[in-house]
Order: sequence, then C-alpha cells, then structure tokens
Amino acid sequence: MNGLPALLGLSEPDLARAVAEVAPERYRARQLMTWMYERRAASFAEMTDLSKALRERLAEKFVVGLPTIVSRTPAEDGAEKFLFELADGARIEAVYIPSENPEEGAPRRITICLSSQAGCALDCTFCVTGRMGAGRNLTPGEIVGQYLAIAKERGIGPHEANLVFMGMGEPLLNAGNVLRALDLFEREVSPRKITISTAGVVPGIDLLATRTRRPNLAVSLTAPDDVLRSQLMPVNNTYPLADLFAALRRWPLEHGRRITFEYVLIKGVNDHPAHAAALAKLVRPLSSKVNVIPLNESREWLPGLQRPSEAAVDAFARDVEKGGVPVTVRWSKGLGGNAACGQLKGRETPRHSPKAAAARLAKPP
Repeated sequence: MNGLPALLGLSEPDLARAVAEVAPERYRARQLMTWMYERRAASFAEMTDLSKALRERLAEKFVVGLPTIVSRTPAEDGAEKFLFELADGARIEAVYIPSENPEEGAPRRITICLSSQAGCALDCTFCVTGRMGAGRNLTPGEIVGQYLAIAKERGIGPHEANLVFMGMGEPLLNAGNVLRALDLFEREVSPRKITISTAGVVPGIDLLATRTRRPNLAVSLTAPDDVLRSQLMPVNNTYPLADLFAALRRWPLEHGRRITFEYVLIKGVNDHPAHAAALAKLVRPLSSKVNVIPLNESREWLPGLQRPSEAAVDAFARDVEKGGVPVTVRWSKGLGGNAACGQLKGRETPRHSPKAAAARLAKPP
C-alpha cells in the first residue's frame, strides 16, 4: 500500500477531516463512505462519479485499505476460508459460511467469521490460534475490511450477512477497535445480527455493555469449574468464574435475547455426565443457551486432544438439556478447509509449544 494512510475504518467526521485538503466539499466524506461500504470499492479508480482529477489526487495521498486476499480455501460444505495479508505483512484468516440446505425461495443465510487480532495471547488448550501466541490488535479498518473483501468476492449485499467475532484473537482484548468497527458495521448490519465471542474478559464485557445498541454476547466456557477451566483456558486465572458470572449478571439483556455459552467438548476431559450437570447448574440462572461444539482436532497443533464420538456428544447435550438449559450441538462448518471453529491461524508454525498446553491437562486437578 506504499505506506499511504488508509481511509477504511475512519468514521465519517474523521474521514472528512482526513481528506479536507484534497476534497473540501462537505458531501465528499459521505460519498466516499458510500463507495467503500455500500458499493465495496477497493480503489479510488472504481469511484466513477468522482472526477478523474479528484480520484488521482486521492490516490496520491491515500489508499482505501482493503486487505489483500492471499488465498481462498473452499470446504466441501460450501464454507470458504480467506487468508488476508495486511499492510505490515501480518496475516489473518476469516471465513465465509453459507446456510445449510436453504429452502427454495427462502432468502440465503450467510455468516462471516471475523478476526480481531493477528494471533492470540490467551493460549486456550483446544484452539489452534492459541498456539500462535500473541499478535497485534487489528485496526477498525482491518476488521471491517475482512467483511467488505469477502462481501465483494461473494456478491453479498447490505443487510444479507450475520457477523461473528469468532476468528483469530480475543475481541475484548481489542475492545476499543472492535467497538469502533461495530459503529461502522451499523451502516448495514443490525447489532442483532452480530455476535461477539469472548473467553471471559470481564472489563471488555462491562465496556461492551455500555453501548446503546449491543450485539449478541457469546462466552467461551468449556468447563463448569475453576480448576478445569484454568487448565483449559488460562484466562480463568485472571477472570475466574465468580467474576465472569457477576459481569454476565450485570449485562443488560433485552427481552427475548439470551447469552450463548460455547462449550468445546473434548474426549475424556470435559465430557462426563457430571460436567454436564455442573454446566447446567452454573448457567441455568441466566437467560442463556449452550452451544456444544465437538472439538475440531489437529494432530500437529493440538496433540493428544480428541473429539468425542457422536453418541457421546449427543448424550452430553441431552444431559445438559435435562438440567433445564436449551442446547444446540454445533458441528462446525469448514472443517475440510481448516476453517472450522478453533482452526484459524494465518501461519504455518506455532510460536507456543503445543506440548506445553497438552501438559497442563496431564496435571491432576
């Protein structure tokens, strides 16, 4: 991008100030926003209702800022993983997920899974991204750019997609930029069609709760007690379950909405009937539902961890449901393209030792 500043990710007032020297007319910022967001323009040359001279002046000083698509990996179920390279060379992944068996004539249902960081410092035992180690926060433009680039490639119009922050990184460790991205997404995506998934970063949950129009909240739980959860998710040492659930009780949940708890099911680790009973007891007081996600295995990145059998998964879900909590089993899409839940990485070699993470589970509770 030749080191030029990107316009993507700026609010309309900030954009107006940025281009004032080149395009001082008050309407120009709105015109540029329309081209970048609604018309998916990747360059100023595409903005054909701007004069050629103005397009050239803009191109001399700025770039739009869409990330570069390095590769696209389709899966057998219709999902597609996009590998992006950012201006500084960092690489991230996002996923296009189509609806499953849509009814004839029904509007298509599309979900785009977004990354919020280039890497992740949380080191969850069951997540490939955690093997990468910490990476930098993404800017609002880099977050929104994933959506716009995929929308441009796949022909997705405004108001068609659901967005989930379930890709690389912990969104609420980059809360400021994620919230600014949410402001931009509201141009064409309702907050009710956006889900923020967090490993339980309490200050970020409290900050997100201050928004007037809040997205859906999903919490990666994966264990019903502090001992096991700390082994699986070291973030629990900083924000234990008591603190996390206090924040969730503070969350201003509108009528008809629920908090989603995500529970990655790992064979012989957290799949016993006693875990199911404890999980139901823990989350039942909240207006909530549980998504049981069978582990997406990786011998290289997640050694020693296995997915339970389909019968064991179904039995666990039934046990949670018997405890009075709505349950859905989420068999991840994109598995064949390494695009499923917990598989995104953006690089091919880990920074953290997978064996070190596996050793945490070998310690007796």
